[in-house]
Formats: sequence, structure tokens, C-alpha cells
Amino acid sequence: MPAAALRARFQPLLHPVLATRQRFRAWWQQRLPRTDTQVLTQRNIYILPSRAGLMFGATVIVLLLASINYQLNLGYVLTFLLAGSGLVSMHLTHNTLRGLTLQLRPPKPAFAGSPVVMDVTLGSTGPARYGIGLRTESGSADSLTWINVEAGGQAHAQVSFVPLRRGLHEMPVLTVETRFPLGLFRAWSVWRPAATVLVYPQPEHPPAPLPPSHTSPSDTATARRVSDGGEVEGIRTYRRGDPLKLVVWKKAARYLETGGDLVSRDTSAAARHELWLDWHHCAGLPPEERLSRLAAWVQVAERGHARHGLRLPGLEIPPAHGEDHQRRCLEGLALWQ
Repeated sequence: MPAAALRARFQPLLHPVLATRQRFRAWWQQRLPRTDTQVLTQRNIYILPSRAGLMFGATVIVLLLASINYQLNLGYVLTFLLAGSGLVSMHLTHNTLRGLTLQLRPPKPAFAGSPVVMDVTLGSTGPARYGIGLRTESGSADSLTWINVEAGGQAHAQVSFVPLRRGLHEMPVLTVETRFPLGLFRAWSVWRPAATVLVYPQPEHPPAPLPPSHTSPSDTATARRVSDGGEVEGIRTYRRGDPLKLVVWKKAARYLETGGDLVSRDTSAAARHELWLDWHHCAGLPPEERLSRLAAWVQVAERGHARHGLRLPGLEIPPAHGEDHQRRCLEGLALWQ
């Protein structure tokens, strides 16, 4: 019978079992404290035979029965030698994790649909540790990140997960495990980090054209004046290092008579173009798609070094530019309700 048919046949029986297992796992994980630093001890390390270990145990039992049946002295030697090796392997597997310290660095914000990298530091104050795997609790065995820790040293491992929605997310449950040295036993521990990560809306791709910008007065402390030639230019206080050709000599005497300072021409435009990224510019789109478009516009405006502000229902961020302003806008989009 094909695998698909077998899966469909036994799905009604497996579904309640899987649901019960998931509920038990969720209840059990809720009992674990959240912490960004965890020390692995005998209280939080679990160990069970692996599939290879079960086959190994079955082989030892068969050898023992054969040795008893045929009175084979060398069979007894081989049986107890293998059994002793298995017990030593179990002890070494458990001690590979025991005494390890796990510490999570604060994660950086990411966009929805993009991987969030979790940087974990593993430290050992004892002997070297080999064959340590780290993954998210919901990840498969193929997603394990393998690492070795030197004696009395530290090692860094990176584990990633992909959040699908914007907002403030808790870090997923992590599993650290090992099967060193023989693979007969699997020792593991479950870790619930306390850190959170901010997830920005997924930017629209390709981004829509930016809305039109408008002209606003310059934010400098100078006034707009009209020069003798009729050219509109800004006048500002003289700054050390200004070229002498920029000094307004015709007005210098009057400013000095009144106790003022020298003034220079402000050759930059006295008016700036400011761009408002408004919620209403995305009319006709669902709320999440509006946020995605605004997130894309914030990135495009920042790449163009344009002063841009953000308007959302209940939130207004005045125009500015720079990394801090971009982060503020994206945080507003991520946390908007």
C-alpha cells in the first residue's frame, strides 16, 4: 500500500495522539523558567537510548542468551565487555552536557519572513566537549548546529528561525543535545530564553513609487533674506573655517556696530523637501499590506537620504533621516495596533 494511502488511513488515529503530545509538551514547557543564561546540571539533562543504542542492547541480550545456551566462556567475555562499554558510553554522553553554560546574546530586529539569528555562547569550565548540537525545539534533526567547546573555553553557535508576523516575539524554545562518543545514547536539555525580538513588517517588493514630497522651511536658525542682486539666500552666524568669500562684508559693519557677530551666506537651499509617508497614501489596501508598503517606503527614502516622516492612526513621527530615525519608524510600524 502506498505511503500516502497509509497516512490517510491512520490519520484519524494519529491526530489525537499528536494533539495530546503537543498539549503535554506545551504544559511541560510552561513549567520551565525563562532565562537568557542556563547552566546544565543533572536536574535539567535527560538521556535515553538512541535507535542505535536499542539495537546495541538487543544485540547484547542475544549474545547473553547464546552464551548461556551454549556455555560459551568467550561469549560471556564479549557480552559483558560490550555491556560495560555501553554503560561507560552512557556516562560520557551525560557528562558531555553536564556543567555547560548557555548564554544568549540580545537578538537584532528583523523583518517578517527573514531569519532571526540567535547567537548562543557555550562555555565550559571543565574538560573539552565534543559533538554538541543546538536547534530550535520545533526544528528537525537536519537543522542541528554542531559545535565543539574547548577545555575551559567558549564557543559560539548560531541558530535561526523565521517569524512570519510582525510585532514583539518571544524567542523559541531551544534544544541542546549530544550523542558523543558512540551514538548509543541521546542526552538533551530544553532551554527557554527570556529575550524578545522585534519583527518589522515585511517590506513590499517591489516597492510602490514614493508619494510626492513638499517644500517646508529650513530648520536652521537663520532668516531668509534677499541679497542686493535679488538672489534669495540664507544668512547665518559666521562659523570658524567659513571661506572669506562667504562673509557678508556689506552687512558686517552694521552687525559689528550693534554688537553682533559676523554673518555668512548659507549657500544651501533655505527650503528642504520633506516627504510624508502617510497611512492614507495606501488607501485601498488591507492594514498589513499598508504597513508593508510603508516599511518599503521608509527604506527607499532612507537610501535616498530624504527627510521623511511617518503618519499612522494615533502615531506621527516628524521628518528626519538617519539610522536612528529609520529604526524609530520601523519600530512604530512593527508595534502599531
